[in-house]
Amino acid sequence: MRRGPAWSAAIVASLAVSAALIATTATPAVQPGLTTGPSWRATQDIPRLVPRGPIADADWLSLGSVPGEGTRWDDMVRMALIDLHQLCRPGGAVAAGAGGRWNYAWPRDSAFVAVALARAGHHAEAQKVLTFLQRVQLGDGGFEARYLLDGSGPPDGRESQSDGSGWALWALGEVSRFSGDKSPRPAGLRVLLDQATAFVLSVTDDGRRLPPPSPDYWEVGVQRTSLGTVAPLLTGLQASARLYAALGELTLAKRSGAAAAGLLTRVNERFGEDYERFGDQRFRGGGGLDAAVTFLMPPFAESPSPKVVDAWMRYQSDALRPAGGLAPGAGWKQDGISWTPETALVAYTAAMSGRHEIAEHWMDWLNAHRTEWGSLPEKVLANGAPAGPAPLAWTAALVVLTAAELESTGAHP
Repeated sequence: MRRGPAWSAAIVASLAVSAALIATTATPAVQPGLTTGPSWRATQDIPRLVPRGPIADADWLSLGSVPGEGTRWDDMVRMALIDLHQLCRPGGAVAAGAGGRWNYAWPRDSAFVAVALARAGHHAEAQKVLTFLQRVQLGDGGFEARYLLDGSGPPDGRESQSDGSGWALWALGEVSRFSGDKSPRPAGLRVLLDQATAFVLSVTDDGRRLPPPSPDYWEVGVQRTSLGTVAPLLTGLQASARLYAALGELTLAKRSGAAAAGLLTRVNERFGEDYERFGDQRFRGGGGLDAAVTFLMPPFAESPSPKVVDAWMRYQSDALRPAGGLAPGAGWKQDGISWTPETALVAYTAAMSGRHEIAEHWMDWLNAHRTEWGSLPEKVLANGAPAGPAPLAWTAALVVLTAAELESTGAHP
């Protein structure tokens, strides 16, 4: 069912209520199991930060910009950038989080980090991240689920994840745009463009079918193709078409563009009723709304349909958790835990689509649930306490990107 302005107003009102509840509850002490502050975050006092290599963090920040500087999110964004700087390795690998089983490079997370670094003016680092992805790319243009930080291969036998090629193409386009390059050629990333495009064209038969089932950002096995897999591939094809057009290779651009148009048709056929996780599965259920609907919003899609926007709005209420953040989906286990990457995805897509009040709400929520040392955690428990690894690269990157977009549109309060 399609909702109008009244529905949007109701969502904004409900978000305001949750914000009020958050404001009246002090954040409890750090919970057991939360990653302790990393060595570079022994203090929140920036002048005392531990130097990394030849450039101290404060000096590194000065080489670029701090999106949202001077706003109420200044410290959060500044700390997020420092965390990204520290999570990046000299060879371009990006650790997904601080230590433990997050000390690997996921292509998905790396793609967002590359874009955030470029948006903040750290172009050389952004190019290194993409170069790492090009180096570890599989022969068919796809990617493993995750990699060892030295790029020597995957740490285990985890199934590869198809969305990596889509995210790599999107990141290549965005980094080129923010770096002022009209094509990937100067950065030596043509192989990444060609092979990732070939992979997406292959698994979708040039946009004539949905890709086979593959684990997505939920990191669980699936028997059906999820929106979390196909939407990034659609985004990647659209980026591929723009990149080839910028290179003047119109035949290749036309092929990617036509495949993107065809795949969009397939997406609307399967998922277009409610844009649930597994789409129109009348006899088995569609899986409920999940954060993958954000992948059909700007900047990943230029002109989302009213049905997509409606699903995006409903996700924010269907997946709301006690602490005020969002679960990965309405069908996620009812454990009361909010997840920061999914919440930050809504903030980013809200900012990119001009819905600044919603973006600001989620930025405030993220800011209120940082760790005592200032990093953004992966999760927030039902009682409001941060949990999981902290920092988390994907969330940090999304916060930087959201702040940058709000700043560019003059939306900062």
